[in-house]
Amino acid sequence: MYTENGFKIYALPEAPFRLYGLAVADREARKFYRLPEFMLEKMPQYDFLGRRSVGGRARFATDSRRILIRMTLDACREDVNIPLTGSAGADVYLGAGKTASFLGYIAPAVHTDGEITVEKIFTKGPGLETVTVNLPRNDLLLALEIGVEADARLAEAPSYRVPDPVVFYGSSITEGGCACRVGCSCVNLVSRWLDADFWNFGFSGKARGEREFAEYIASLEHISAFVYDYDHNAPDAEHLRATHEAFFQTVRAAHPHLPVVMLSRPDTDKDPADAAARRDIIRATYERARAAGDGRVWFLDGGAFFGPEGRAECTVDGTHPNALGFMRMARSLYPVLERILYGV
Repeated sequence: MYTENGFKIYALPEAPFRLYGLAVADREARKFYRLPEFMLEKMPQYDFLGRRSVGGRARFATDSRRILIRMTLDACREDVNIPLTGSAGADVYLGAGKTASFLGYIAPAVHTDGEITVEKIFTKGPGLETVTVNLPRNDLLLALEIGVEADARLAEAPSYRVPDPVVFYGSSITEGGCACRVGCSCVNLVSRWLDADFWNFGFSGKARGEREFAEYIASLEHISAFVYDYDHNAPDAEHLRATHEAFFQTVRAAHPHLPVVMLSRPDTDKDPADAAARRDIIRATYERARAAGDGRVWFLDGGAFFGPEGRAECTVDGTHPNALGFMRMARSLYPVLERILYGV
């Protein structure tokens, strides 16, 4: 910690700030990864994507009226489908659960292939509040500093209501593409509403139901639910058929009582026949589990997520949801996870 212009500045990870959703958080090495390094070595197809900080969050509590955030990214590359607020931005929420409120975002103003540092001061009310900073999706985070006023109270944030993470595994949609900012993705929306910790293992074009990744998820000891939907990334329906149930069985063998939610993709309009074939494969995994006496599985037909009206307005490119599409997805998934986790 050091002082600067009336702020106490903390370089994360540093107490009382806590980082969630990251397997590696090393400020000296400038590494903030969602996958551990042994997985990056074991599965090189995940190398860059696994080093993204998407799903990572910094949490703390403070009564400081001003909060300074300074972050450094390795670059700020253009993503034709996502504005800078969503591809390279971090956003900030106050409070927890469905009453959490959006405070603002920080993002670079320009694209660059080189390292870039940005900072911003946020202003809030005087009371002690929980603050959550959702970390960027696309570009690699190299450093994160957070400052509060020198005379302000600063404490560790209260624990999540659901402290054992919900694990999400899937495609670029799971990863948050193409939300206008990270807090608007389905995974972030649902987890924030539930006040649940989570891991985001969505990987653009790479998550294909590999046995090694199923074994990695199976190795996680304390998780509250598992949601998977890598439908999009399967090269074809036969690949999905060959991997989907095997993936489930690997996780189930390690976690016999874990709630497992199976989703099919939400964008079915481009190729309805292919989407239906994939949906039926996913449903078959669910139905066989139920027939075998497994009462801890759920299936959601993603084709219903966007609803009958305004479907074209739910995506940016016919595939990746925008804020509207993600909101409709979240409203479908949230009540299922709410019943699973809270019994309501």
